[in-house]
Amino acid sequence: MTQITPAAPPIEAVIFDMDGLLLDTESLAMDALMSAGQALGYDMTRDFCHSLIGAPMDRCHALAVATYGQDFPVARYFELQEVHLRQLVNDGKMNLKIGVLELLDELDARGIKRAIATSSSRMRTDHHLGLVGIAQRFAHIVTRDDVSRGKPHPDPYLKAAELLAVDPQACLALEDSYNGVRAAHAAGMRVIMVPDLLEPTEEMHDKALRIARDLHEVRICLGSLHAPIA
Repeated sequence: MTQITPAAPPIEAVIFDMDGLLLDTESLAMDALMSAGQALGYDMTRDFCHSLIGAPMDRCHALAVATYGQDFPVARYFELQEVHLRQLVNDGKMNLKIGVLELLDELDARGIKRAIATSSSRMRTDHHLGLVGIAQRFAHIVTRDDVSRGKPHPDPYLKAAELLAVDPQACLALEDSYNGVRAAHAAGMRVIMVPDLLEPTEEMHDKALRIARDLHEVRICLGSLHAPIA
């Protein structure tokens, strides 16, 4: 576990991942990956679908070709996956993760800035956040379209910190994926992992400040990371 030193600055901003952290979408994305493959005549394995969680799109394309061969219709596959996912979302199957609203209320009470740094596209991000009605609760939203390198590179988190005008060392990142934890850690931020579909590995325990059960636990932790409410 990452150790907090006495010199660690108080948390001034919290930067959230979106899928699997704010929104319960990872299981829907898995179903869409499977059904898109079936529509094209491919039997997509769960292990393959799990390997795409938190990965940037170029990495997803590379993994698909490496797994299913050069003839795999990679562009069409991910287009279909997007269609299938949107249908699931529009059918009302997407929900907020437990504790989201309570954590946002706590950040409001403490005057802590917040942003989103997601590997999803701007189109998907705006659509999903619009449906659940929380987009206005974030000062900035950084998507994969806003950076040249996605997670596990630190670029999304560094961009969010820059927009918030907060030093990365004073930011807390919240993530559910391995690549997200790696990205936040590489950006010099403290990161709490809230596992969704992926169980924390030894690497995650080493890089994360804490492995939290849910966002309620994150909210309880805030008192030790941020100055008391005035």
